[in-house]
Amino acid sequence: MFGNIANSLGVGSGINTSQLVTDLLAASQSAKLGQLNQRAQLNSSQISATAATKSAITTFSAAVKETLNGQGFVGELVSGRQDLATASAVKGARPEGLPASVEVVQIAVAQREISDVFATASTAVGERTLTINNNGGSFDIVIDSSNNSLNGMRDAINASNSGVTAMILTDKTGSRLVMEAQEGVDNAFTVTQSGASPAMNLTNIATALDSIVKIDGIELNNSSNTITGAIPGVQISLFAAQAGTQFTINGASEPLDVRALVTEFVTAYNELRSSLNEATKPGLAGGSGGPLAGDRGAREVIRKLSQLTSTRLTDVGDFKTLADIGVRTENDGTLSINSQRLDAALALDSGAIKLMLEPAVTSETQIGLSGALDAVSTALQGDGGALNASQKRLEAIRESIEVSREKITSDGEKLREQLETSFAGLERQLSLLRSTQSYLEQQFASYNDN
Repeated sequence: MFGNIANSLGVGSGINTSQLVTDLLAASQSAKLGQLNQRAQLNSSQISATAATKSAITTFSAAVKETLNGQGFVGELVSGRQDLATASAVKGARPEGLPASVEVVQIAVAQREISDVFATASTAVGERTLTINNNGGSFDIVIDSSNNSLNGMRDAINASNSGVTAMILTDKTGSRLVMEAQEGVDNAFTVTQSGASPAMNLTNIATALDSIVKIDGIELNNSSNTITGAIPGVQISLFAAQAGTQFTINGASEPLDVRALVTEFVTAYNELRSSLNEATKPGLAGGSGGPLAGDRGAREVIRKLSQLTSTRLTDVGDFKTLADIGVRTENDGTLSINSQRLDAALALDSGAIKLMLEPAVTSETQIGLSGALDAVSTALQGDGGALNASQKRLEAIRESIEVSREKITSDGEKLREQLETSFAGLERQLSLLRSTQSYLEQQFASYNDN
């Protein structure tokens, strides 16, 4: 703007006013922008450190849960006769009562009915109403001119929500309809027909049966070949029956050593706590502190984690807290194990320690180690949690810094315009003065000539 004004006057002061304006702006803005940049850098490091803390807590909690996922004490489950049955752990439950002796006396069977042979699947079967009756109620399957074929009958049965499904089998002799229920005696069905003559013949090719297994000699009946509850925390899938043949379901590995589990937990906890100590260390004697030094959210994280050793994991048995089995907190917040106390606890009742760390059934008073970590994570990372509050505060500061930066830039542009206008005015005044000076000099020169 200034350059255009000066050029239009055809004059110049000899002063680099463009550079002068730039230098004045830099002097006005540099201190403010320098402070903002320092604040922005610190804020960015704090945001990153808070996010890293949240991630570390989530990773730590997930790692502990993975160890205590119901199979940590027994490993993968293995059946001694996988041609008869296989076993797997129920999600969220811990297998109990292993090894277990199993005998498959009978597998569950679904009732199946088959029709007479028709020339093709699209051959007319005669308009009629089939009524399926089972424990779910009575279901009418209407066959009219729109679906008068095996194909139409199949589709109508499958759309009836009766619990009975239909399919078509075809070979060189023709097509026939097969109706099948779900496994078990409770799902048996009957079919009645009306409205057409003769009635469609249905032949039973499989009678509904329940599964029968013996677990450690106790006979159990179920409607399905997928059985839960026969062995706590274990799902058994039956494939074939062989009465009189017994086999074992057990863990594929030796039960997880409780001492090893406690040691792994303490090691993982100490890695997390050491990272937090580094992130929150104060800046002493002129040294730089951690990015989260003095942060309220970080202090709350440390406080919550420090309570883990005294948190009641169960309300039954001789051992209720980690401190009861020799896990103690050191001055720097890391954990250590009193080996003598842990050995004594294991010798007294290692099973009680297992149940303290991972109760067979969780409740408000039997939370186990996973439950305690869940409570810490929720308290810190929930909607009103300390870490979320810190993140929101830091994000608000970041936005405030950006607003301040934009204001400094905006104010600078206004100042630039003011300076350019002022210098343009000065140039005009200098131009007038020089014109007057030149005129006077010419007049004096003419007088001198005379």
